[in-house]
Amino acid sequence: MKNNELYIRSSIFGAGLGFGFGMLVGAITGTLSASWNGVLISALTGAALGLVTGALTGALTVWTGGESGGVSSGAYTGMLFGAVFGGFLGSFIPDSFRSAVMSLNILILNVLVEGKFESAVLLSFLVSLVGTMVGSWIGGRNLKARDLSKTS
Repeated sequence: MKNNELYIRSSIFGAGLGFGFGMLVGAITGTLSASWNGVLISALTGAALGLVTGALTGALTVWTGGESGGVSSGAYTGMLFGAVFGGFLGSFIPDSFRSAVMSLNILILNVLVEGKFESAVLLSFLVSLVGTMVGSWIGGRNLKARDLSKTS
């Protein structure tokens, strides 16, 4: 780690962004349940997952792009990390939670939590959204302009 300050700054900023974006994505996803409790629980879960995802995406974006990677480097880093991290976490969703969601008898939710694979893919997608947003913002923020007037 050659630039510890950039890692720390990006991780803290990424955690804040991840918290906000995760809460937003969670609340929007919670509206599928058609209940305020579903929105609240999903928003809180999204905020917690977004906090961790944002901090780790911030550090990974510095590792992959540094000060010269830019928005695309950060977006692809966040997208890949979010998909892998979300899929990993999604594989640990307990059957009791999936059964509780199935008992709501809402067609779209039944399809999304039918099995462990579907649940893992859904969480992978949602965490990938947050990782992409955080990574692109941090990648753009860390980008240092080059002096093109210098000749090498």
